[in-house]
Amino acid sequence: MSGKRFFNLLLLTLVVLSRTKGNLCEARSTGFAYVTTNGTRFVLNGNSVYLNGFNAYWLMYMASFPANRDNITATFQLAAKSEMNVLRTWSFSDGVERALQTSPGVYNEEMFEGLDFVISESRKYGLPLILSLVNNFADFGGRKQYVQWARESGQTLENDDDFYTNPVVKQYYKNHVKAILRRVNSIIGIPYKDDPMIFAWELINEPRCETDPSGRFVQEWVREMAAFVKSIDSNHLLEIGLEGFYGDSIPPRREFNPGNVLVGTDFISNNQLPGVDFATIHLYPDQWLPNSNDSVQAAFVDKWIEAHIEDSQSVLQKPLVLAEFGKSSKLPEYTQDQRDKYFAKLYEDIYNSSSNKGPLVGGIFWQVLAQGMDSFRDGYEVLLEESPSTTSVIAAQSSRLLALNYDYKEEYKQENNLFGYAIWNMNLRFVILLHIITIGIIYLGVRFRRFRGSWYVEMWRKSLDTRNSTNNYTPV
Repeated sequence: MSGKRFFNLLLLTLVVLSRTKGNLCEARSTGFAYVTTNGTRFVLNGNSVYLNGFNAYWLMYMASFPANRDNITATFQLAAKSEMNVLRTWSFSDGVERALQTSPGVYNEEMFEGLDFVISESRKYGLPLILSLVNNFADFGGRKQYVQWARESGQTLENDDDFYTNPVVKQYYKNHVKAILRRVNSIIGIPYKDDPMIFAWELINEPRCETDPSGRFVQEWVREMAAFVKSIDSNHLLEIGLEGFYGDSIPPRREFNPGNVLVGTDFISNNQLPGVDFATIHLYPDQWLPNSNDSVQAAFVDKWIEAHIEDSQSVLQKPLVLAEFGKSSKLPEYTQDQRDKYFAKLYEDIYNSSSNKGPLVGGIFWQVLAQGMDSFRDGYEVLLEESPSTTSVIAAQSSRLLALNYDYKEEYKQENNLFGYAIWNMNLRFVILLHIITIGIIYLGVRFRRFRGSWYVEMWRKSLDTRNSTNNYTPV
């Protein structure tokens, strides 16, 4: 091995290792590979993770048409440009037109391939996914469709709330969970349950059970299904999908419910169950307090957020995410400036909590749409390319939460005497040094063998010359 070849090999090794380091850093910063919780924080390798993202329930449906996939890519590009780092979407569509699950346990491969594409694109743009597994409402089938399937199989059911108690219906749901979690992505070849781009599973979007305001039915359902999901996938986080309504576990907290309504869920007891890793709330004062003025709604928003921050901190001791919020353009006298101020106010609440080690560590607004999706407009849509002022507010929140990620990483190492990052860097240096030493040994070994070989040849020649001169041997 010549000196030039040795130098080239050494240089190649350093380049490969530097690229490897970059890929590892990228995986850690954008991949959210198996984020865990530590008290009221999301943590990855000692680094606190704060969420700023968007809802886009329509992604799988649109991606199931290959001609529409450019819309998904464009949406992800715009979201990544604003440094958003999470999105929430549906992994269900049950018994409806263009269904994912056409009947119990029977799936439309085109829809599944659409979801495969969504996940593969999320990987490209660093947008981990919260995947919801079923809808409370009849949109996209929901629990109403599950109950109808059970009726068609011969079950006698009274209403849609039997979704939470009927054994046949519960088995249908479990089968769907298995189908989703064990699905092998047709594009990247990774089972969903092993894909680090999935941030968390959501049991059900906005569960309610009006026939049992005590919340017992939902409580036992969550207990059973959370354990079932975790039995298949213990890597990913899990949340319920709650709006945040209080129940009977702490009766005085019901005063914070809009109109003191009971919907059959309990923010406290539901989120205390084993397997539930973090809590969520939603926020729609314009829907929950109809015919109320802005000041009444603003007061409700403040109390709603303060109450859930307090309970997440002192009772649950789990992270809290504002998983749905928005401002409807269908409201009288709506302006985009109102929406920007509303987003900025909620983002300030999230930032104040996060920067002071509080439990409210993320916000996910409803919803992003792509251009040409007029039929999906619900009043809450944000078209990032057409709403520069709102996009600017969103991007500013992303930037300051990312700054907190770094600050907390350093603080976490100091306060808890953790050496994860130092050890990782030491390991990298050790690997580089080991490669250099190995290449050096190989180089010296080759040189020594050449030297030893040439020395033996020279000695053999001298010996042969001596023997020839002594024997006076003349070839014939």
